[in-house]
Formats: sequence, structure tokens, C-alpha cells
Amino acid sequence: MAKSHKRENYMNQKIIPARRTEKVTYAIRDIAVKAKQLEDQGKKIIYLNIGDPPVYDFETPFELRQIVSEKILQSSANSQLNVSVYGDSMGLIEAREAVARYATEKKGIKGVTANDVFMANGASEAITLAIAALINPGDNIMTPSPGYPLYSGQIPVYHGNLNPYLLNESTGWQIDFDELEKRVNKRTKAIVVINPNNPTGANYNRESLLNVINFARRHNLVIFADEIYDKLLLDGQIHTSIASLADDVPVVTFGGLSKNYIMPGWRVGWAIFSDPTAVMADYREAINKLLRARLCAVHPQQYMVAPALNGNDSHLPQVIQKLTIRRDITDKMLNEIPGISCVKPEAAFYAFPRIQLPPGVTDEQFVLELLNDTGVLVVYGSGFGQQRGTNHFRVVFLPDENILRHSYTLIGEFTAKFYRKYNFKPE
Repeated sequence: MAKSHKRENYMNQKIIPARRTEKVTYAIRDIAVKAKQLEDQGKKIIYLNIGDPPVYDFETPFELRQIVSEKILQSSANSQLNVSVYGDSMGLIEAREAVARYATEKKGIKGVTANDVFMANGASEAITLAIAALINPGDNIMTPSPGYPLYSGQIPVYHGNLNPYLLNESTGWQIDFDELEKRVNKRTKAIVVINPNNPTGANYNRESLLNVINFARRHNLVIFADEIYDKLLLDGQIHTSIASLADDVPVVTFGGLSKNYIMPGWRVGWAIFSDPTAVMADYREAINKLLRARLCAVHPQQYMVAPALNGNDSHLPQVIQKLTIRRDITDKMLNEIPGISCVKPEAAFYAFPRIQLPPGVTDEQFVLELLNDTGVLVVYGSGFGQQRGTNHFRVVFLPDENILRHSYTLIGEFTAKFYRKYNFKPE
């Protein structure tokens, strides 16, 4: 009897999760939970929440898929090629050499070798490892607001503090440098630059990047350069890698095949170290320890890296053409909705429209009511960060033109009804 009672008490005790997870949020996926519930109830959902090109009419280049398939089929215990074994903890040498060549020849980053590159399970893992190896409890990293929520989700996991800096909507979401000087402090270890930016689609000009470098130099900061969308440029925009301009400031550049080559699920990413003054030696070894502990990045997919980066990118013109048409529809139709204004995106496949809301109503509330009423799923702007007193939502303009037109019509009709419900008249 005593044993039975003891076992009963044990089985009724809840398992308490680590407190560090309490602040982990990821709006892009979190909002989809509600959408899935509605979908299970029979409601048709139009997903404009996540940047996943293959879900729509974009396709991973056939030759890259073929390369991986052939490598797997050729692999065996009796051959020199066995993709089932552990790879090098830093990544396959041929993949790292390809990234190094791409960094020097295409991005203009000086002196990069294979030893300055590590491969990761997507750029997200590379970013997480870089954060984990850098900050101690109480340290902070400056992140753009709005910006990709991975940073705000991961920094608290390692007991770091969030230190968001505002982007200026009135200047096309360029960096507000007065804001930077206000936010930096003695516990700041790095500044994140997402270029092109997610969620705004802004592409930073050379002057802004040079100002970031000067800022990092004054405050002894590492620059984290998130450049995953560096080839998805619209209207003839030119991308400049910040590491190519940094002669004496340490930079860690994150990239990958996910977006540019239409393969987010394949999880092929990397980080590039640029360390002209050799101040990152200890930091790099700390990352190497984490790399050795995870054993290796995904193995077969790394065989795509060299053919992709050394290839002719023949798929890109069609991708850019589609995105340009869909961006223009997005820009036109959203700006025509009373109460909504949108800065025209210059790159990637996101827009971050601003919406006027009645007093006391949050952007998350607007998005949830939009979802319930129309089935259109967007992401609330507060999930990415925004200036106090403003409200936004992020929309992905990857679907075909008919879906987008239908979606924006629904958003316009709902917004008018929403304003009537709250007896609110936008300016």
C-alpha cells in the first residue's frame, strides 16, 4: 500500500520546464497554431505567414536535387563516398572551400579560407551557435526592430538581454544611428545587421553599412551580418556585404542555400569569419567546441553547395520576375486600403505594412480577428518589433497573383468592417 501511494504521488507531479524557455517566442510559427486549429475545423486558410517558396510555384533547381540523389545512391560502405558517416564537425571541406570562394570572389570579403567557414543546419543554427558562444548572463546583443524573431527568441535562452534598435520607417527602414548610440552599453557584445531585412524587405545602402562599421569600431562590437536573402534583389538593387567594407572590425556573416536556391527544408547554411585584426581567436575556438559537440551538420546536402555557388544561377531571373510582379501587386493593393500604408520592399519576399488601429486594440488582436473572419493568415508586427505607438503586420508575397489579389481584397474588406465595429475612422 505504501509503495502504491508513493508511486501515485510521483506520477501526479508535473515536470517543470526550465525558466529560460519562458521568453522564447516565435511569432511566425506561434500564430500558425491557431490557424491549424481553424483548418482542422474545416476553415480554408490562406497562409501568408511564412517564407517557404516551394509551398508555392517556386522549385528547387533540378540539378541540385539530382546531385544529392546521386551522392546518396553512390554511397556505400565499400566506396570512398559514404554519405551516411559523420562529416567533419566544421562541414565538408569542398563545401567550405566553395563558400570561401564565394565570399572572396562574389561578396568581396578579403582573405577568406575554408578554415574561416563552418557549415550548419541552416543559417538559423549558425546564428544560434554564434550567440551561444559569445554572451554571458547579463550581456546583450543589439538587434534590429523590426527584425527576424530568431534573435529575440534565442538570446534569452543563454541568459542574455534583448537590446533592440529601431529602423526608420520614414527612410525606407534604414538604420537610425541616433537610436544606436542611445541603446549601446557596457554589456553590449555584438550588433546584428539583417540585410536584406526580414520582415521589411529593405536593402541597406553602402553609407548605412559604413556607419555600422564605425559604430562597431567605437564600441568594440562584433558584427553579426545576416545575409540569407543576398541574391533576392528587386528593381536592380545591388547587395553589399558589410564584411567587404570592414577592414579592422570583426564580422560573422551568415548565409545559406535556403532562400536563394528555394530549399528551406534542406537546411544548408554557413557562417563566415572575417577577422582582420585577429581578435576573434578565442571566440572562434569556443564555437569550434560547440561544433565538435554537435558532431556534424547535415551531410549529403552539403554536396550541393559547390555546384550551387559555382553555378550560373539560371533559376534566379524567373524567381526575381515573379517576386517583382507580386511585390508590385502587394505594394499597390495594400496602399489602397484606408488605414494601411506600406513601404515598398526592395528585396526578399516580405512586406511590413503599417495599420492604424483603434485605441486599446493590438496588432495581434487585429491579426487574430482577420484570421477568424477571412482565413487569411499574416503575422502581427509586434512579433518582429516595432516603434512604440505603431502597429504593423508582415505579409509574404510568394503566392501567385490571383491568390494575392484575393487575399488583399479580403484584408481590405475586413479592415473596413473592423473599423466600423470599433467606430474608428483612420486618418
